[in-house]
Amino acid sequence: MKILVLNCGSSSIKYQLFNMTDRKVIAKGGVEKLGMKGSFLKHVRQDGQVVVFEGEILDHKIGIEYILGILTSEKHGCLKSLEELDAVGHRVVHGGERFNSSVLLTDEVLAEVTKCIDIAPLHNPPNLKGIKAMDELIPGIPQVGVFDTAFHQTMEPKSYMYGIPYALYKKYGIRRYGFHGTSHRYVSKRACELLGVDYSTQKIISCHLGNGASVTAIKNGVSVDTSMGFTPIEGLVMGTRCGDLDVGVVHFIMEKEEIGIRSASTLFNKHAGMLGITGISSDMREIEMAKANGDERATLALDMYNYKVKKYIGSYIAAMGGLDILIMTGGIGENADTTREGVCSDLDYLGISLDYEKNKGFRSEGIISTPESKVKIIVVPTDEELMIALDTEQIVLGGNKS
Repeated sequence: MKILVLNCGSSSIKYQLFNMTDRKVIAKGGVEKLGMKGSFLKHVRQDGQVVVFEGEILDHKIGIEYILGILTSEKHGCLKSLEELDAVGHRVVHGGERFNSSVLLTDEVLAEVTKCIDIAPLHNPPNLKGIKAMDELIPGIPQVGVFDTAFHQTMEPKSYMYGIPYALYKKYGIRRYGFHGTSHRYVSKRACELLGVDYSTQKIISCHLGNGASVTAIKNGVSVDTSMGFTPIEGLVMGTRCGDLDVGVVHFIMEKEEIGIRSASTLFNKHAGMLGITGISSDMREIEMAKANGDERATLALDMYNYKVKKYIGSYIAAMGGLDILIMTGGIGENADTTREGVCSDLDYLGISLDYEKNKGFRSEGIISTPESKVKIIVVPTDEELMIALDTEQIVLGGNKS
């Protein structure tokens, strides 16, 4: 079975083609600068060769046409024809309260996803454009939606409700939804597989640390709390997002700076976080270099970042009544040993003991806690695309999604 996984953003389309016989990626790439001058498709063949095609890629349909064209091309492709393609799996950011698992994309489902545009105006529209384009280009091909929010639909009201008038929740659906659900689901299951333990009995904290970042508490196989909220801006200090913030600060800045809602949204989403604090970059590698050169604001930003992750870990241990596994994933979690050290240091009293020597330079999959550590600290590279492909395969074949 061959499955194409698509992640359609406002100005990009990322793709991976899986052969589900061995779960291997046989081609991948992406369209960048969609609808802009200088748009191009970057394609990585199965043999690792990279090819780049420039062109006027004006919209999602044209972008996906380019992708299907390269996948079936005699020189660079890996499909003899589109008939070899069995299904398409889509990353869909927001499923609201309606979806707690991945689903076959029917007209009824798409109508529900469309209703979520109000609460995901930046993400759901391009997701829907990709789905529609694929339906037009290969009519009748099975398409599956895998929602970022679905994994967190197991949270109880005490976890997801805000302290606002209940009528506003009922009227607008204002509550904690959480994101990165596909990643948290994949790495938590993979960690239990690597450790040889029963997923349904473990207390797990998953730290997805990248430019966007979130922490999730998983108890007995279900999400019980997560740091992102109604939108992906809540929670940790991130690359360009502020994270948790007193709503009074928003009003104060808008008044003092004489800016409107749109400008305030841009400020807190695009110009805050690590970029805003350091004034240097949102890239942790550049911030680490600045710290090494004595930059005080870089040092402050890194201290804030680590402290916030550590604080969430502590709160989730309290919420779950203990911890068995602590997972580090995402670009920073998988590669930044100094961040992992900053987060995990001085937590021995909670049974979390980092092996500092093993952690140093660790860039693969495996345990980085000491043999004596009660809690297993484990690095698990995330693979959201594989999770989407697996869900798609199960749904198309008529099985129940795990």
